[in-house]
Formats: sequence, structure tokens, C-alpha cells
Amino acid sequence: MTTSTAQQIDPRPLYRDALGWVRGLVDAVPTARYGDPTPCPGFDVRTLVAHVTATVGRAQAVALGAPAVSRPSLIEGIPDTDLAATFARAVDDLAPLWSNDAMLDAPAQVPWGEVPGRGAVWGYLHEALVHGWDLAVATGQDAEADPALATATLAAVVRFLPAEPRGGIVPFGPVVEPAAGAGPTERLANWAGRRR
Repeated sequence: MTTSTAQQIDPRPLYRDALGWVRGLVDAVPTARYGDPTPCPGFDVRTLVAHVTATVGRAQAVALGAPAVSRPSLIEGIPDTDLAATFARAVDDLAPLWSNDAMLDAPAQVPWGEVPGRGAVWGYLHEALVHGWDLAVATGQDAEADPALATATLAAVVRFLPAEPRGGIVPFGPVVEPAAGAGPTERLANWAGRRR
């Protein structure tokens, strides 16, 4: 996939599918495991779910024409027993906000700069899949999303997120060499600096 191809693809269905996958993972986690560590540095399961919920909120803000950073990067104050339902509501509320095709080419203010709306969706799609992988690995679930979904996302992300520089304003670690036989979701996580 070339950069121009990624710029022409509508990533909204891919993002919807990624969020559906993550939703299933979140729903399957017992609250007793919320304190477990994850491959995402500094995030236990609870914090990871709170963060991925917040990223959906940021995608909502962008859809409403506001800067993504007008929403927090981490939701707080939600009881453990309500966290999965809070994520599910955020996902349900998001899809209608992105229904206008013109939004894909409208400027969007995201933490990584001003990009067309489709660039914002690609970014949040990437985040959903990587954090889904984090959550699945941490909780012993199947860590591979639909292969076609992960493959398409990886092909776009390697063009939008270069291998260098990393750190600082680029909130990912150095690229990790994939293990033999790693699936596309794990390779996407490796590109974001994650390892099992």
C-alpha cells in the first residue's frame, strides 16, 4: 500500500472493526485482573482500558471539530465495575459522529499535528489495535485481530510512523524485531515498540 493509497482508503470501517475487537477483549476481562501489568509501559489493565476509552473520546472530539487534546488522554473516576460499559458507550457514540464523508478530508487537530480527518482515524485505528494487542497479551486472550484488518493498518502505519525518531513527542519505543511466526497484529505492536 502506498502513502497515496492509504490517503484514499476510508479507514472508518477498519476503525469500527478494530473497536469491535477491542470491545470483546475488554468485556472478557474480569475486574480482578485490572491490576495486572501490560506490555504498554506504565499501564496496568485498568489504566490501559481507561486510556483506550479516552482515545475514543478524542476521536469523538475530532469528529465534532474540536482538537483531540480537548479531551483527556486517560479517563478517571470510573469504578472498575463500570469501566467496560463506559468503553462500550464511547464506541457506540462514536460511529454516528463520523458519518459525513467530507470529514475525511477536513483538517483535524490531533496530538501529532494537523492532519486530514482520515489521518486522525488511521492514528486512532492504530492505537486501538496496538492497545488491543497489549490487553490481549496481558490477559491471556487471542492477541491477533482479523488478519486483513491488521495487515491493512500495518501497511499504512509504516508509512505514517517512521522507524525513527522514537521517544519524546513520538510516544513509541524503538521498533522491535518480530518473532518468527508473528501475526500481523503482533507485527503492528512490534512497530510501535511493543514486545511480549
